[in-house]
Amino acid sequence: MKIIKTLDYYHMSRMAANILSAQVIIKPDCVLGLATGSTPIGTYEQLIRWYEKGDLDFSQVRTINLDEYKGLSPENEQSYRYFMNEHLFKHINISLQNTHVPDGLELDSAKACDDYNHVIRDNGGIDLQLLGLGLNGHIGFNEPGAAFEKETHCVDLTQSTIDANSRFFETMDQVPKQAYTVGIKTIIQAKKIVVIATGKSKADIIARAFWGPITPAVPASVLQLHNDVVLVADEAALSKIPDELR
Repeated sequence: MKIIKTLDYYHMSRMAANILSAQVIIKPDCVLGLATGSTPIGTYEQLIRWYEKGDLDFSQVRTINLDEYKGLSPENEQSYRYFMNEHLFKHINISLQNTHVPDGLELDSAKACDDYNHVIRDNGGIDLQLLGLGLNGHIGFNEPGAAFEKETHCVDLTQSTIDANSRFFETMDQVPKQAYTVGIKTIIQAKKIVVIATGKSKADIIARAFWGPITPAVPASVLQLHNDVVLVADEAALSKIPDELR
């Protein structure tokens, strides 16, 4: 694993964007695995800036997003399709037909997951996967459990996640209770993986995920088995890694 230590969130975002942009330049028709949430927003903003300067061309790029809430339409402001459109896709020259997010409106979970697995296979797999890191070690919606989930699957959201998401909805009944997420096997099959993290709150889980035992109780720990992982994190997030690596 390669570690890139950054000064702050802005520097982390720029360094991560450097890696993604290099992938696009080296392989213009690459498949990017993308993540949502607050952490990658700065990375996407940097990619947009470079595109606007004429440094990047996304016309042949294809994307595979990690997850989507079951039951939400692409037009719903809380859906991950909406997030990606607003934070990246609508600002660059990527064809929306080449951007893929699980179908939240497909209520048949088995069909939704099987369809998305076919999408990933039909695109030849993922060249570079961008990942955030949850405080409990989750990647995507792959939460701690008894086993590593392999491919796209439907997960029951934890009550804490449901409660946290309730602030975005008018009523509790509107809050999604399930989500579709790409599985650990699919993530680990990406040719390259970039993990981004900032802040002291991530220090414990970074130490556990990358220097602790490999266990489904810490889903991100499986990344130790991958031969091309880059961890891009600031000093605070790296404050509990082994002394010789700081």
